Amino acid sequence: MAHSMSVRCPACRREHAYSPPEYPCSCGAPVTVPLSAGATAVLVRHRSWSDAWTEVPCGSCGEAGHWPQPEFGCPCGATVRLAPQAPAENTAGLGGPTRRAPFRPVTIRTGDDAVSCAAHFLRWLGFRDVETAVPRPASGLDLRGPEVVGVVDASTVPTGGASVETLWLYAMTEQQTPVAFSLAGFERGARNRADELRLPLFVLDLTGTPQPVNDAADALLNRGAGG
Repeated sequence: MAHSMSVRCPACRREHAYSPPEYPCSCGAPVTVPLSAGATAVLVRHRSWSDAWTEVPCGSCGEAGHWPQPEFGCPCGATVRLAPQAPAENTAGLGGPTRRAPFRPVTIRTGDDAVSCAAHFLRWLGFRDVETAVPRPASGLDLRGPEVVGVVDASTVPTGGASVETLWLYAMTEQQTPVAFSLAGFERGARNRADELRLPLFVLDLTGTPQPVNDAADALLNRGAGG
């Protein structure tokens, strides 16, 4: 397991104990993005697909993989990213990520584009036969597939906890994976509730690139639909 390190949030100056997450290499060993004791903490104000990922070789087999940049959400509301150091040796473990071709973003200009982008992303993750519902049905579910249900909030205000709760209830009733997308992000209460329910949250930017907001989203992005 990676060692915990002290990190100060650049926004509120609060100290946090941070442990970089481990990701599974296809050889069966966990990979951790290496960080130095003095790793620079920066605020994430604008996300891009390329900035959110870094290439790190496996310490066991040497194969290079692309993994999420080390970052965390501070209770003050800021998203903090840590600058990784040069690759270092990793310890052994179990697991293996799903191999996928690079994601091709879908530019978002309208609310319908946001729904189409989210559906495209779920299909890329490996969910079969994902269909969009435009206009939105009474259920509030914008995306449906045999294994997944989703909501896409294209409004200009952060998504609240009620949407997360409703999505989770539908998913539990139908035994499907719930996934939530939002253009304006999520309220703190919605994020906390999603963390409790292990419900993946993604933020959409106008380039059509979904970005994971919580650990459940990171895990889904890493393993894909078949994980």
